[in-house]
Amino acid sequence: MPREMPAFTKSPPELVERFGAVLDRVATPDTLRRPMFGYPCAFVGGNMATGLFAESWWVRLPEHRLTAVLSSGEGRPFEAMPGRPMKDYAVMADEIVRDDAALEAWVGEALAFTATLPAKIPKSRRKGG
Repeated sequence: MPREMPAFTKSPPELVERFGAVLDRVATPDTLRRPMFGYPCAFVGGNMATGLFAESWWVRLPEHRLTAVLSSGEGRPFEAMPGRPMKDYAVMADEIVRDDAALEAWVGEALAFTATLPAKIPKSRRKGG
């Protein structure tokens, strides 16, 4: 039996605005902004680096850093679907999201790490007919 998709809550407008402002300051030229499931996200080389989900802001981190972040309480696993944490991603604690310097450091780290991953090659789309 297929799993039902949960109802997604929109991100607060002030968080969406903050996401854009932080990316304006720390994004690299190869950072692409586009929505994922209706939420603002940033991609590098076709790989998700950071984004919003409801009232949460998540980042992609290398395994050793993710382990440290989760064990320290600075972040929690990112679960778009309850009970199914996404590998390599953490939701930042609210204190970090409120602190400009900390937030910019985390987002910068996520963008830099994601840039080290192999680029995803876009799948070709077949024309219907």
